[in-house]
Amino acid sequence: MRYEYIVFDMDGTLTESGTGIINSVVYALEKYGIKVNDRSKLNKFVGPPLWDSFETYYGFSKAEARKAVEYYREYYREKGMFENVVYDGIEALLQQLKENNRTLLVATSKPEAFAKQILKHFNIATYFSCIAGSDFDGSRVKKDEVIQRALENASVNDTSKAVMIGDREHDILGAKKTGLDSIGVLYGYGDRHELERAGADYIAETVEEIWKIILRG
Repeated sequence: MRYEYIVFDMDGTLTESGTGIINSVVYALEKYGIKVNDRSKLNKFVGPPLWDSFETYYGFSKAEARKAVEYYREYYREKGMFENVVYDGIEALLQQLKENNRTLLVATSKPEAFAKQILKHFNIATYFSCIAGSDFDGSRVKKDEVIQRALENASVNDTSKAVMIGDREHDILGAKKTGLDSIGVLYGYGDRHELERAGADYIAETVEEIWKIILRG
């Protein structure tokens, strides 16, 4: 059994969270007088740190991005976090992994408090030994930082026994920085080109393929 520790990204990997995230981004942008006609263009906000996305895609200064995240959270806290569903097959996968003595962890750029609340709401929080996320002040927001937090909390000393599962390039790059193998998933918000370019060790087209890859690994 090579992979004893299975580290999951959250948005686009465990949950289909796009609706709530995009609604929250639209709410924040409207505070700046920005109207979004094609909401599909906001899919790129799902996964990466919000501060970076507001700066990169809308040219916000750091101060503007910080305020935009505050606006985002006004909507997200009340409605957005629950405009969200667990992907089909995920709970069965988690159950299968636990029955086969794997330790399951979450590493997300989402604030840790939100992540715990969402996973508890969907009754899957108990599968995870650690749910690691960012702080509300924007610290520990980079993927390698939250992966490292999850590994430390689970007392993982041998990173060759751990694998990161995520749908975006920052999941794969974060895994590389922390010495983990990675599985890129295609049912989320990234695509094959993005994941392969980032250096994913494996690609899973479906939730079911994740289990097969872990067994092979």
